[in-house]
Amino acid sequence: MQVTANETGIRMASNIGIETQAPVTTMMLDNPYKMVTKLASTNAVVLFSMSGCCMCTVAKRLLFGLGVGPTIIELDHHGAGPDIQAVLFQLVADGRQPVPAVFVGGKFLGGIETLMACHINGTLVPLLKEAGALWL
Repeated sequence: MQVTANETGIRMASNIGIETQAPVTTMMLDNPYKMVTKLASTNAVVLFSMSGCCMCTVAKRLLFGLGVGPTIIELDHHGAGPDIQAVLFQLVADGRQPVPAVFVGGKFLGGIETLMACHINGTLVPLLKEAGALWL
């Protein structure tokens, strides 16, 4: 994924506008941990994904189906993808696959298992409302 500035000055990442204070190279490439933290804290829902991952597609469809417009970062199209994936491996910490990785309200929710469990037990919608991702 390429990050470019359009005429309005909004940085585009994965076809979703992200306004940033820091230069693109500083935030996006120099420190992947800071990038993950910044994205998670400035967006209601962030989904780190791989374009060919079927479970990532499931996570996207679930969120879109609920009416959420998550910020999606496709790691296999991002210049710092492997470094970001290493940060996500540290967050998962149990040896599981780090994608999809879902952040809600600035906090790491987890992967597909946690996302689906929250959906099934009825806690996902309240989390999304609290984060400002849903208004109803």
